Amino acid sequence: MPFFDSCLSKELGNVHTKWKSTAYVFWLLIVSIVGGAPGACPPACICASDIVSCTNRNLSMVPRTIFKFIRKLDLSYNKIGFLDPDWFPVMFDKLHTLILHHNTISSISGGSFSTLRNVKYLDLSSNNLRTLSNPVFQELKLLEELLLYNNHLTNIDPGAFGGLHKLQKLYLSNNTLAHFPLDLYIGRNKLSELVLLDISHNSLQSVPVQDLSLISARQLSGIYLHENQFLCDCHLHTMLNFWYRRHFSPVVDFKSYYSCTLPSESKKVHLIQENFLNCSESTVDESYHAFGLLYEVQIGERLVVHCDSKIAVKDTEFTWRSPEGKELKPEKKTDHFRVFFNGSLEIEEAQIIDSGIYACTAINKLVNETIDIRITVGNFTSHKSHSHEAFNTAFTTLAACVVSIILVLLYLYLTPCRCWCKSKKNKRKLNQNSAHSSILSATPSHEPHGERKSSTGKRVVFLEPVKETEQGQNGKVRLIPNENMTADSILKNSRSKSDSDSVNSVFSDAPFIAPV
Repeated sequence: MPFFDSCLSKELGNVHTKWKSTAYVFWLLIVSIVGGAPGACPPACICASDIVSCTNRNLSMVPRTIFKFIRKLDLSYNKIGFLDPDWFPVMFDKLHTLILHHNTISSISGGSFSTLRNVKYLDLSSNNLRTLSNPVFQELKLLEELLLYNNHLTNIDPGAFGGLHKLQKLYLSNNTLAHFPLDLYIGRNKLSELVLLDISHNSLQSVPVQDLSLISARQLSGIYLHENQFLCDCHLHTMLNFWYRRHFSPVVDFKSYYSCTLPSESKKVHLIQENFLNCSESTVDESYHAFGLLYEVQIGERLVVHCDSKIAVKDTEFTWRSPEGKELKPEKKTDHFRVFFNGSLEIEEAQIIDSGIYACTAINKLVNETIDIRITVGNFTSHKSHSHEAFNTAFTTLAACVVSIILVLLYLYLTPCRCWCKSKKNKRKLNQNSAHSSILSATPSHEPHGERKSSTGKRVVFLEPVKETEQGQNGKVRLIPNENMTADSILKNSRSKSDSDSVNSVFSDAPFIAPV
């Protein structure tokens, strides 16, 4: 009986061992069909732990036998021509580094990285890319570093990098880009975590200086612009000088590589130098003011100055120092100064004595930075620039001319007539009176006896002045040219006058009595 039990247990153990072996082989078969067996290295590649290198093997597609638990895959120096949704058919959950430089990639289709969602480092440099449509990288939600230098890029759509919210470094140098990709910093597709943009060795002739002034120093301090085809401009010069004074690495490290071409000449001059093109002080101050290096405030007004540090993080501590050497900290309020925990300095009711250079120091675990900011307090309404005064004078003169024209039109069309209008009215009235009166009439009126006025029977005479022609009178006017002239002759002469002459004659309401 014991012998039987031992034999039975031995047979059961053999069956169990055979079942495990069969299951293991079956599992290896499934893995090899789906995505390669764990630990299997493709014949054209070199494998080391979780790293697979398949460089310079004339590969036009990804080997199908690569096991999917790798973390780094190098496919450089091959002949991969395009990327589409099928070029990587197997899901690689742990792959975080993908190197594809020095291939012949000329196009990237949407969905090409749908199986590589956890990639953080992607190298597509030294290929044949000419344009990037949007969106092509949207599946790479965790991507932190993207290399696209040494391609033939001439255009990048605004949404090409949409969805890369964790992207920190973007290399676009050695292409033929003619426009600065401002959409990376401003707009709905902006990349808030981008701290390095290398756009050197391109075809840029200008950059949007005023728009760049809205970007934080943390992002500005990582923009590389050297070796471009810039045209000389005072605003560009002051911006680069501002970066140099802030010790931004792209300008400090490559100072001699920033040059520009004069519009009237073909020679190049250095952009970062003193007295560049004799740029006016107002232009320099305008640029420094835009970048937060210069502030102006009216006497008695409130001013808030931001400490825009390039190393601003959550654990950064800020302190300010006034021109008199007073230390200003967020914990307490000193006089009319207050420092907020985000590094901003508030000055309440600014006075002239508050003018000077203020120093903001940002400190964290890694490094510290000090920023010098000039604050000017004064009465700026009486110290305007000449251009501003000229504009105000021209505007005032134009406004005065318009008001004068309006007043003249109102006077001509709205005020009652006083001259020629009145003379016409008097003339019409005079004609009416002469038509209904007995002036120049010797016949008695036919009115009823009871309605006759006291002037009935009177005679009215119009006398025309006559100049004396005799000697000794010196041109005096005589009302009666002849003393023997009778009233009837005078009336007769008066009737012979025309109406126009009668109007201009002397009018008399008194009766004329001829001498007997």
